Amino acid sequence: MLTVPVFIEMALVMMLGAVDTVMLSRYSDNSVAAVGLDNQLISLVFLVYQFFSMGAAILCAQYIGAGLRKRLVQVVGMALAVNLILGLAVSVLLFFYTEGLLQLMGLRPELMGDGLVYLKITGALSFFQALSLTFSASLRSADKVIYPMVVTGIVNVLNIVGNYALIFGHWGCPQLGVEGAAIATAACRAIAMVMLCVIHFKKHIPRFPLHYFRPMPWLELRNLFYIGIPSMSENISYCLSQVVITFFINQISNEALAARTYCHNMIMFVYLFCLSITQGGDILVGHLVGQQRHQAAYILGNYFFKWSMIITLTGSVVLAICGRNILSVFTNNQEIIAMGVWVLVVDIFLEIGRTSNIFAGSTLRATGDTIYPFVVGVIFQWSVAVGVSYIIGIPLGYGLVGMWIGFALDENIRGIILVRRWRSGKWRTKGFVKET
Repeated sequence: MLTVPVFIEMALVMMLGAVDTVMLSRYSDNSVAAVGLDNQLISLVFLVYQFFSMGAAILCAQYIGAGLRKRLVQVVGMALAVNLILGLAVSVLLFFYTEGLLQLMGLRPELMGDGLVYLKITGALSFFQALSLTFSASLRSADKVIYPMVVTGIVNVLNIVGNYALIFGHWGCPQLGVEGAAIATAACRAIAMVMLCVIHFKKHIPRFPLHYFRPMPWLELRNLFYIGIPSMSENISYCLSQVVITFFINQISNEALAARTYCHNMIMFVYLFCLSITQGGDILVGHLVGQQRHQAAYILGNYFFKWSMIITLTGSVVLAICGRNILSVFTNNQEIIAMGVWVLVVDIFLEIGRTSNIFAGSTLRATGDTIYPFVVGVIFQWSVAVGVSYIIGIPLGYGLVGMWIGFALDENIRGIILVRRWRSGKWRTKGFVKET
């Protein structure tokens, strides 16, 4: 009941970016490469927003399990305030420093025009996503997963319509290309925020009484930062490592960058199964930890880990088999297709590690064990994902496929270490309800 709506919602969220890629592929491969690089930076920004929201979701799930309504309201209020301030600050930064950021990422001069216009528009309005993620996380923690799913579905339809009109100039609209895709995507994120806000107040928390925040609930703010900062830092580290890796890929060729963008958008829908099962399971794990039922949480975690692995690997194998046909839909460039086919084969082995990594890292955070995944993540993301993939891909000359082998090594090493941590049971003492 939890996983299916979460799966549909996350698939539709990914579609919001993937639709831009697919529709722009009819415009030009260069526009796809530029937007793909932009989305690396946008993904980094959204992860900053997401993991303060994740902190709120973890605390909410444990407080719901323990029946602590006042603390639930306090932590959601604090999360909204933090993400609003953070979102506005980051949006201003992205608007005024767009060109410098893209130059830092090594975007090629011939791609700079498209990259600038897309990032300036979507980045300046990214604060809408900061609030949307918080509202959505709060609703999911209370088992109200159907509402974010419905909102995301509506917004996806609007995005497709907006892209069709503004990229290609249909229905009397100007033909804006990349700029049109950016306008449609940013507008849809704003609409999603407004809809989620209305639903949140009507269905979950109707008001935030001022006396709940007088004096300031410093304990909830501290807990929010205790979860959010390590989680955010780990994922910022991951995204920064991916930015560096994308810089290396950009040095190989435009075809390698385009192949990476196409493959990434395809692969997202494979590990989406793992993400949705883990998020659905983690809501229940949080409830059980809030009730001090640690053995039940452990059994449930192992159960959804098994199904995450089975489903994700099945999807990865199917994608590798069908890869050439799918890539041919996006582009007729045979060099891009050839690289992409081998990347998808290597990715089968990568998904074994990624599934373990997503499950153990996310579930440890759901129990309150946040520091350990952060330390492990930072060490191996930079030493293996960046260092080893660079050596294999560029000095040894194996290109994009060689770099994907480095990614697979990183995900598998981290996955093994984090699953061992989960099985050790050291997370049982990390919950937040004991502070009541």
